[in-house]
Amino acid sequence: MNDQTAPADPRQHILPVYRPPEEVFVQGEGVHLFTEDGRRYLDFIAGIAVNALGHAHPAMVEALRDQAGKLWHTSNMFRVKGQEELADKICRDTFADRVFFTNSGTEAIECAIKAARKYHWANERPERLDIITFTGAFHGRSIGAINAGGNPKYLEGFGPKLPNFVHLEWGDHDALKKAAAEPTAAAVLVEPVQGEGGVRAMPEQCIKGLRELCDANGILLIYDEVQCGMGRTGKLWAHEWVEGAQPDILCAAKGIGGGFPFGACLMTEAVGAPMQPGSHGSTYGGNPLAMAVGNVVWDIIADEAFLAEVRRVSGALAQGLKSLADTHPDKVDGVSGKGLLTGLKLKADPKTLQGIARDNGLLVGVAGNNVLRLAPPLIINEADVREAVGALDNALAEWAPG
Repeated sequence: MNDQTAPADPRQHILPVYRPPEEVFVQGEGVHLFTEDGRRYLDFIAGIAVNALGHAHPAMVEALRDQAGKLWHTSNMFRVKGQEELADKICRDTFADRVFFTNSGTEAIECAIKAARKYHWANERPERLDIITFTGAFHGRSIGAINAGGNPKYLEGFGPKLPNFVHLEWGDHDALKKAAAEPTAAAVLVEPVQGEGGVRAMPEQCIKGLRELCDANGILLIYDEVQCGMGRTGKLWAHEWVEGAQPDILCAAKGIGGGFPFGACLMTEAVGAPMQPGSHGSTYGGNPLAMAVGNVVWDIIADEAFLAEVRRVSGALAQGLKSLADTHPDKVDGVSGKGLLTGLKLKADPKTLQGIARDNGLLVGVAGNNVLRLAPPLIINEADVREAVGALDNALAEWAPG
């Protein structure tokens, strides 16, 4: 540090919990990002499924600029008109009767856990505390959320595991039935499509079975649709592909803000009723800026014509990815996911392939189980799909897995 000839690291004061590549993006437009030197990249990760309407969407920009000139923040000590408008839309278009606005998906998960336990407490079943989750899950980075997820890598170094989180193997139906029947069971928490866990979609019959199992045992069903919701699978919510599988609680974030940080915890009236003043709160949650953007995003994505186009284009993407699996059988095991949350299951760690794809002008992510993850903006078209598939084809041809 005392060597005056050594160049200063511009990241030297940032907590080193991330390992980003060297590219610095300074501008986004639609489905593209641009670096300082003007190089263009096709963005097929969208801020990890966040930029649902792409970059600098005109309607979102206009809403944010308009609100920024009026009022930024009041806290929830006072009414926020945008909250009331958006909550009405959400409850009109979904199973929900009540909404709590947060700043992130992790906060939505925390709200869901509290609401589930409070529900049982209010119904004179205070012993019902267990939150049942599954291997491969990712529910956020707070202490509560990492204990819900149960990934040993994320728990390491942060003290003993919290009690009352029950982790089951994905697909172990016998263990699930046993855990749900325990007198301490409170809720099942599940991603209909796992993101970090390998872009893994839960079979539709299993989603329906979860609803029936929870009803039979008097416990709640919580969907974590932070990544797979808000139009990403071609339905407003991923669980809507299954009739009669509505949750008691749903956690949303990422795409619901289209790039502006906010989330929401949706719940039925029965679950929401015990959450009275003082039981939960947020200083910034549901702030006027977030609500101005959120109302615009909801109006666009909740439209059935928009969702129909997502389904159409996602079909083209699935076909393109399957062609890559056929072309590179020595490197690709298959295609996973649903809609525009999808991936290539590879036969080796995809991290180096991610870098090669970036060198070919395509931004993608990675996930567990050797999956190259794709979560592009929902506004992509077939030309974007062809460009992405072509870049991946070139990257796979170049890739020499160790």
